[in-house]
Amino acid sequence: MKFVATVARLLLGGLFLWASATKVPDMGAFAESVANYRIVPAGLVSVTAAMVVGVEITASVALLTNLWSRAAALILAGLLAVFTVGLASALGRGIDLACGCFGGNDPATWWTVLRDLVLLALALGVAASSRPAPSRPVAGTPDPAPIP
Repeated sequence: MKFVATVARLLLGGLFLWASATKVPDMGAFAESVANYRIVPAGLVSVTAAMVVGVEITASVALLTNLWSRAAALILAGLLAVFTVGLASALGRGIDLACGCFGGNDPATWWTVLRDLVLLALALGVAASSRPAPSRPVAGTPDPAPIP
């Protein structure tokens, strides 16, 4: 089971690193894709696009290096939930748009929503199979009393 969890973690991390790497060369096009969903206010589109890519890179590196894997998987699960709801909302409103998912111009469809739901399940599975980050005592706080 540990092998499957490791493969899932590396797959998710690699997929999101690749997805973010395809967006970086043309952030303007990705920002346009974000704007086409008609959810983010126009003044926040560029910042939102940059934040999405930054979070994708950070979380994918964390997964690939197995540092803070649970937190990274939960962050990507949150992004995937937002992506899925946003995409379903746009499709439900009849907006014809490109997904913007992997830096391409592929049209968004209900199959794209299904793919995002599968990735969401994968991210939640990775989070469930990852150990929580070790807790560290805060400087200046006394050690807890030993239990007799």
